[in-house]
This record gives sequence, structure tokens and C-alpha cells, in this order.
Amino acid sequence: MQSIFKGKHFISLQDWTKDEIDTLLEVSLDLKKKFAMGIPTPYLAYKTVFLMFFEQSTRTRNSMEAGIGQLGGHGIFLDTSTMQIAHGEVARDTAVILSRYGHAIACRNCGWDVGNKYLREMEKWSTVPVFNLQCDLFHPMQGIADLMTIREKAGNLKGIKVSIIWAYATSHKKPVSVPLTQVQLFPRYGMDVTLAYPVGYDLPDWAIEQARANAEAHGGELTITRNMEEAYRGAHIVIPKNWGSWVTDQSDEVIDDRLESNKGWKCTEEMMKLADRDVMYMHALPADRNNEVEDSVIDGPRSIVYDEAENRLHTAKAVMALTMGGK
Repeated sequence: MQSIFKGKHFISLQDWTKDEIDTLLEVSLDLKKKFAMGIPTPYLAYKTVFLMFFEQSTRTRNSMEAGIGQLGGHGIFLDTSTMQIAHGEVARDTAVILSRYGHAIACRNCGWDVGNKYLREMEKWSTVPVFNLQCDLFHPMQGIADLMTIREKAGNLKGIKVSIIWAYATSHKKPVSVPLTQVQLFPRYGMDVTLAYPVGYDLPDWAIEQARANAEAHGGELTITRNMEEAYRGAHIVIPKNWGSWVTDQSDEVIDDRLESNKGWKCTEEMMKLADRDVMYMHALPADRNNEVEDSVIDGPRSIVYDEAENRLHTAKAVMALTMGGK
């Protein structure tokens, strides 16, 4: 078990060793048990985390605000449209100053080819941990909660088939950060990952190369297919979720001919019948109901989306407790 985390940034799970992630999972589970029993965990008394949001949020904002409160500290929500960032203040100046005011900086910035660069610039100048609350490339807070949920529900992770499947949605042009994080992380735990998507919805080549290297190093597998049925067939976990065509088309347009030609990529009862008899359905939420998934699936007995969402609280607390406290 790793024990030295104080001051460590949390931008991508790829930056953390497997031992460090294992510790993060253990601490998350311990915090979850204490939460269930009503045992106080004031590990970060009087400490402050700044929560900067360039975009909307439900689970991320509230898991962080509730989490820091339950750890005895205080979270300050910052809508960046009301900060001097809106007048052009650069990441360096924001990071240096907020570092002097508190004990961690968390930021969501999903702008394509902007968000991760902004976070890395903050990381460079901050003297306190910087947490990625989702950027254009990574969503480590979601990824670690997903891993925790799969471990809780499936037990032994080695050899289970997890299918990350593109799904049709019209709500907005979503980042690639959730599937990219999952496809890199899950093979590190020996899972057999299938990534399925239509033409034009590729993930970056460098991310796939890293995912393949992770699979080779840890006994997992990575299969990429354009066939949705192949991804569902025999799967133990299915994660059908939309992501935008950012890699091949940087337009901000949400609905285009490419999207509309793939309306059939939907999680239905018929697709679920192709999977393992005990298949579990996951989604980071919010789901675009009746586009990405039928109500009968997301509200059905195979859905574990609310357990997955709850774990966002416990893993967020673990990230903060380890990096803002400890040794």
C-alpha cells in the first residue's frame, strides 16, 4: 500500500501508479463504510478546496462540496464566468493566488484542445494539489468511481468483459473524457475491454496506444469494433454512452448528418439480451433517455447507475483526504 500522497495532483489516472490507485480504492471503501455507520471523518478540518467550473455539473460539484464538508473542510464553488478569468486572467495567476488562499484547487474545463492544457498550466504553477473535475481528455473522478463500482459488483476483475459503447444522443456534443479514461484504466486491472463506435467517433491514437500498452502490461485485453452487437455479446458490464466526434471533427455543431446516421446505436432490451445473463448497465449520467438508452434498461434490475453515482462521493473524499492531508 502506498502512503505518501500529500500534494499529489489528480489530473489523469494515468499519472498514478497502480499501487496508488489501489490505495485510493481502499480509502474510498473505508470512507464509504464510515459514512454508512455515521462515523465522523474530520480528516481535513478547516481546509479549503476551490471548485472552479467552466461548465455545468450535478454529481461532480455536489460530491466534492458534500465530500469536503464531511471531511471537516470547506468547498468554495466558483463559476468561472463570474471570475476575472472572464476578463482574460491567465491560468498561472489564478493558480498562484488560489494556492495561497487554500489547500487545493479543483477545476472542470471541457473545451476541446483547451481544457487539459489549462489544467496542466495550473498544475505547473499551483503549490497545492490540482484536481481534474473533467477536461476534454480525462475524467479521473468518474473513472475511479466506475472502477470502485465494478469491483464491488463483480468481485474479481480479471477477465470480465466490459464494453464501452458509443450511443446516440442529441443533448450536447459530449467530451471524449469518460470513455478515454475508462479504456486506459480498466485494462490495468486485467479486464477485457471492448470499445465500439461508428465511423468518425474515434478516440485519439495516443490514448488507444496507451490503453493497449496497459492491457499488455497487466493481462487485460482491448478490442475495437464498429459492430455494436459484438460489443454487447457476452458482456458482463455494458457502458453505452455518447461522446462527440471531436477527434475527427472539431465543429461545435451538436446534430449533424454523421450523428443522425447512427440513431440505431442505442441500449435496448434486445441488445441487453445479447450480453451475459447477469450483465450490469452503467452510465456516468446524465443519460439522454430514450436516445442513448431505453427507460426500461436504465430503470431496470440490471442498472447500477445510482450505486455508481453514489461512489462519486466516496472516491472524491478519498482523493481529497490523501492529497490534502496525510503524510
